[in-house]
Amino acid sequence: MRKLSIVLGFIAAILTVILSVTPLSKMAYIPGIAALILGVITIYLSKQNSKRSIQLMFLLTIIGLTVTTYKAIFDTVEVGNTEELQEKENESQEDAIQELNDLDIEEI
Repeated sequence: MRKLSIVLGFIAAILTVILSVTPLSKMAYIPGIAALILGVITIYLSKQNSKRSIQLMFLLTIIGLTVTTYKAIFDTVEVGNTEELQEKENESQEDAIQELNDLDIEEI
């Protein structure tokens, strides 16, 4: 049980670090919390003095969650010039109307 929780904790911690540097960084909280819970379970089940793997799991999880939190706080989404988009939309609507008017339905 201890080895299973260590392996699952490492997988969750690595997934947290990977997701934290991608545009899907807000989803990194889910495996991060899972890794923390599995780390606590592993500490509870651990009877050995060697806890290097558990410390590494916690370190990876904390790094991933820190990067995710940083990106959530300081990353701003900039909206481009919406006037240009509206002009293009109007032009495409006018073109579509013009094409529909040019169709000769009687021939069909």
